[in-house]
Amino acid sequence: MAQDSSSLSPDRMAPHSIEAEEAVLGSILLNPDALFEVASFLSADDFFIVRNGWVWEAIMRLHERNEEIDNVTVVEELRHHERLDEAGGPAYITYLINHTPSSIYTETYGRIVERAAIRRRMLEAASEIARLAHEESANIDEVIDQAESAMFRVSEQRQRKDLVVMHDAVLAYYKRIEDLYGRDAASFGVPTGFDDLDQLLGGFQRSDLLIVASRPGMGKTSWLLSTALNAARKGARVAIFSLEMSNEQLVQRMVSSETGISTNRLRLGQLNEREWTLFVEATDKLSPLPIYMDDTPALSPLQLRTKCRRLYSEHGLDLVMVDYMQLMNAGTGRASENRVQEISFISRHMKQMARELNVPVLSAAQLSRAVEQRQDKRPQLSDLRESGCLAGETLIHLPGTGEYVPIRDLAGHADFQVSSLDTDSWKLDSGTVTHAFCTGIKPVFRLKTQLGRTIRATANHKFLTFAGWKRLDELVPGDRLAVPHTPDYALRGLVRWDRIAAIEPDGESDVYDLTVPGPHNFVANNIIVHNSIEQDADVVMFIYRDEVYNENTERPNQADIIVAKHRNGPTDTVTLFFRKELTQFSNLAKTEVDYAGY
Repeated sequence: MAQDSSSLSPDRMAPHSIEAEEAVLGSILLNPDALFEVASFLSADDFFIVRNGWVWEAIMRLHERNEEIDNVTVVEELRHHERLDEAGGPAYITYLINHTPSSIYTETYGRIVERAAIRRRMLEAASEIARLAHEESANIDEVIDQAESAMFRVSEQRQRKDLVVMHDAVLAYYKRIEDLYGRDAASFGVPTGFDDLDQLLGGFQRSDLLIVASRPGMGKTSWLLSTALNAARKGARVAIFSLEMSNEQLVQRMVSSETGISTNRLRLGQLNEREWTLFVEATDKLSPLPIYMDDTPALSPLQLRTKCRRLYSEHGLDLVMVDYMQLMNAGTGRASENRVQEISFISRHMKQMARELNVPVLSAAQLSRAVEQRQDKRPQLSDLRESGCLAGETLIHLPGTGEYVPIRDLAGHADFQVSSLDTDSWKLDSGTVTHAFCTGIKPVFRLKTQLGRTIRATANHKFLTFAGWKRLDELVPGDRLAVPHTPDYALRGLVRWDRIAAIEPDGESDVYDLTVPGPHNFVANNIIVHNSIEQDADVVMFIYRDEVYNENTERPNQADIIVAKHRNGPTDTVTLFFRKELTQFSNLAKTEVDYAGY
């Protein structure tokens, strides 16, 4: 909001122009149509003088209600919000009109106000950075991240977009297609070097978060390194953050892939003369590649973002790789959160970094053993969701219509409202479901409460207790659960606590879950339950090799890259050649290449 200049001495006055602020307001009062020239880039926060910010807000409220804007209506609007006297009364509104030379230059006046506001924000950011620097007890990684964020906020506030006339939009699009015309589709983004995958994804796209996940032994680290080498050979600047392997181990795998010499022989240094020649040639080829490696263990999102910002500014950056997500540490101050919340926090910050730096971020992830408990071992998107599930008959209240709908009937739908708990006000509100899905047939338990509420859920589904969110298999009779005070789910209704009477195994059922970003919970069978953690990733891929599970497979030396989620395009499966002794991935068409004579 605007600031009071009375407490500032003349030699320390923050940048501002009283004349420009008054001229903008006066121009609009003279000619209400002038508002359209400045409304797209000015806000109340841009006015340094408090009362000028109030007048701007009054004008905008009138505009939003489609009411006339003049001295009478603005005066009444200020009076209604009890700010007329503090703003200077009707006399100040008259003053603004009488002291404005012309409404012709409204945009010019507005740009002066905008520039002064940006300079003030720069000074505020500098002051915040100085304050952070003096807090010796604060974690240095968080201090650096907050300092950099302060400066980024200043630049982000400038990136306001105006309406674009159709002619300009078409011309810009024409130039883009003209530039792409005749080029290989794989070159649209950062290339992976795997032809079919590049055709499917168009390469890794800027600002996307991509996840590649698998069970141990499938070769996800090797796939990351193969992709990094392929991208770097095309000129992409790649940062690799390895939390599982040292830099030396990463280089060893790259040399093995380049030469065909097994990693074990390289590790022991047992090379014959021919292999030594191949080793020297490989190191010469690898050395100039624009790949930057960091093997800091238990890296936090703040540390990751700080390192990437620095690399981006000093050398440029086209692709970030993290191996792997579950080994990251959410950072100080988050120890009280469960691991699901930590992974969600890490994933969200990685997506924010991808957007901030406008580069693709690719992270490996480990899948749980749940994959191997199924007859079909191919990973599914639900395997990445670290949450429990509810039996298909569970009733979900839809506040928009007042209906009670079985959760199985909601599968496949999105953008509908459910009742959820606002944990700040501890009252019921509405939340928007972005995804409703089935996770198969699983064993369930029946939970009963003393007030007669019943729900069937898997052992890992979470319920809200006095001690926070807990899995069902962590609960015992007598524990208290959060439930709506009354069964009608009235919005803004209160919450009460109900005791668990019994928890018993109850066979198997088709099970489902909802994703409700924001509150991360919803009301099911009159009990407040946790929601599925939505993946922040734009693209989710799985690595699957049938030979890991089937000795007599008909597809030896093949690896499937299953694109299970593609926010902006199709999904499909791409098959690559996998050379087990080198843990090396390549295009299937290249299987006949004789690597290093082996």
